[in-house]
Amino acid sequence: MMSDQSYRLATYADATNNARAGLVVGDRLIDVSLGIGLTQGQARALPIVSVLDVLERWHDIAPQLRELAGKVRGGELAPQAISLASVRLLAPVLYPGTVFCAGANYRDHVAEMSRALSLPPEPDPHELGLKPWHFIKASRACVRGTGSRIALPAYARKIDWEAEIAVVIGGDCRNVSIEDAMHHVAGLTIVNDLSARDQFRREGVSAESPFRFDWVGQKSFDGALPMGPWICPLDEIEDPGNLGIRLWVNDELMQDSSSSNLIFSMAEQVAHLSTRVTLRPGDLIATGTPAGCGAARGRFLKSGDRVRIWVQTVGELETEFA
Repeated sequence: MMSDQSYRLATYADATNNARAGLVVGDRLIDVSLGIGLTQGQARALPIVSVLDVLERWHDIAPQLRELAGKVRGGELAPQAISLASVRLLAPVLYPGTVFCAGANYRDHVAEMSRALSLPPEPDPHELGLKPWHFIKASRACVRGTGSRIALPAYARKIDWEAEIAVVIGGDCRNVSIEDAMHHVAGLTIVNDLSARDQFRREGVSAESPFRFDWVGQKSFDGALPMGPWICPLDEIEDPGNLGIRLWVNDELMQDSSSSNLIFSMAEQVAHLSTRVTLRPGDLIATGTPAGCGAARGRFLKSGDRVRIWVQTVGELETEFA
């Protein structure tokens, strides 16, 4: 829901190449620390350097961000705002404390993979009394910003794309209800949960062994989680359960779906994870990918490929591969 106080929260590289929190308002960006200082009548920047600093104070600082966005859009802080095109955006959270990734969580993707593997249709996990299923991805090693050029790992040949909407936690969250879960969310961003499909099982280990899976090799190579371009505040999302999501490889549309196909909703995922660990500001939950991955097509990323992901209201994430 766009308004005069609409904004996006980003991390950008300043003139000295330091990462700083920036407020994106249209095609302009203002440093959060400087901007909030000015709105409070101070002529100096405040000690709010990173997006993590913002998220750790989210419920107190969000109204100030709205006020700041209104002043930028109204022209009151025009001299302090710079062209968005003139700055380099980094991953919006440097770095998430924990990255949780949902597995098999879009109806169309589950159906697609069942067909590809000649398996019967999967029943709805709710009917079986099952809970959301997540794995953890390395944070600092995997996270990259929009526009990054990512080297495909030398040990794998089948690197797959997975467009996902990611929830960004904005407050400590432990044992919360589904009804209350989204109150602990600051906003949404976009990730590409890259997967090395040929590294799922460890060679030489029996198919019956409980130790046959290689989650690190498959999911946590360097650059395995492009993220961005920014965080869209949750209160600007009209319906998180009905967001369009698309992915293109070299301008060829591969994934085209909606979060209405989520099996476990964003709220269900937040609530469930909060029963296992305390979610902290800046933690990330990648909520699952829809149909259209390369595995079902027998097609995978190669050097020179460009991937673009669009999520309705949130924005676009672009990546090139080498």
